[in-house]
Amino acid sequence: MGYDCAGGFLLAVVIGLIVFIRTRLLAIPLERDEGEYAYAGQLMLEGIPPYQLAYNMKFPGIYAAYALIMAMFGQTSMGIHLGLLIVNIATMVVVFLIAKRLIDSTAGIAAAASYAVLSVSSAVLGLAAHASHFAMLPALLGALVLLKPVLTKKMVFVSGTLFGVALLMKQPAIFFICFGAVYLFFRDWRSRLGVSQMLLRSALFIAAVALPLAGTCLWLWRAGIISKFWFWTVLYAQDYARLVPISEVPGNFLEQFGRVIRFGWPLWVLAALGAIASLFDKTIRNAAVFILTFLLFSGLALSSGFYFRKHYFIFVLPAICFLVGAIVASASNFCSELARPLRLLSLCVFGAAISFALFAEREILLFQSPSVASHSIYRESPFAEAIRVAQYLREHTNPTDTIAVLGSEPEIYFYARRHSATGYIYMYGLMELKGLPRECSAK
Repeated sequence: MGYDCAGGFLLAVVIGLIVFIRTRLLAIPLERDEGEYAYAGQLMLEGIPPYQLAYNMKFPGIYAAYALIMAMFGQTSMGIHLGLLIVNIATMVVVFLIAKRLIDSTAGIAAAASYAVLSVSSAVLGLAAHASHFAMLPALLGALVLLKPVLTKKMVFVSGTLFGVALLMKQPAIFFICFGAVYLFFRDWRSRLGVSQMLLRSALFIAAVALPLAGTCLWLWRAGIISKFWFWTVLYAQDYARLVPISEVPGNFLEQFGRVIRFGWPLWVLAALGAIASLFDKTIRNAAVFILTFLLFSGLALSSGFYFRKHYFIFVLPAICFLVGAIVASASNFCSELARPLRLLSLCVFGAAISFALFAEREILLFQSPSVASHSIYRESPFAEAIRVAQYLREHTNPTDTIAVLGSEPEIYFYARRHSATGYIYMYGLMELKGLPRECSAK
């Protein structure tokens, strides 16, 4: 089997296995964030805009994404996770295209296969349709456009718009916008464009970034809830991000980082080697500026608020996978210089790293039922039980009745298809009054 055929076969096997895993676990119960997004999306399908009956600090793009998915595939956990599967496959394709354009097809195969495995891992809560999945797809598409051989003003505008959509999915995506602006400026400078032309293209990029948010604000203003949107997504979110003491940041990061890499640590080791190779290997050095800059801003997105929750690490996975692609391509080139058949050695090592990551989670990914997998991942969280609670509520209430969940389980509203009696769908805020806006604590 030729080298290219072997690489393509490996990628096909990995993607096929990930599709099987995600399909097998489509019915995994929604967790809290998913429940919030699903409930807000459900309300949007009823014609009720975000922040009118459900308060939270997330930007509304993720609610709209859920509404679209549920309109297409149904208002069930299976429908939502089918939408996630499609988003995940699309992201794999974009990761492949970026790595291929930066380095070569070998890097593309390694990067895409790595992303497929790392993004499904329970270590980053990858089976849940978190906003970070939905933010990464448009951000990566925007980055791919910036890698066009000829970057016209139209392409600059398209790239900026895609980064703007990423911001609507989750606020930390603002750091990917910063990446786009920096890389565009660097590329224009390297192309020896005039200062006025560089500034004009940068202004065009920023204007395109602002367009999706401006359109959203106009919609919310016309709906009469712009003040609620500003309070929850800006004022409240700013103070929420300041709750973690700086002294606790290193410990928080190291603790979560250890948990995140425990299943796929060989791939993270390859990524570290890829960072070194991108600096010293002449065959891939041209990709170093893009990859390392993207890694820097991905790290900033991960660090916003200093909470370092598991699913936040999805922000850095594409950059990590680009580095894996870099080391596999570099090793392949080196082995080829020694003896052409040795090129397969790099794929064998990479395949072993992929196999280790999947084998380490085999019980959850391949054998456990959706409800058991949920308990294995989330331990004592009552996500499977919420389905039965919601079923009881549907059977013992009228469709026009409102309910209140004395806890932080918004998925119950979604399953029960009943409106909340209050816009406060979480109780976490009762434990986070310190440092929050006075208006919030008074409510």
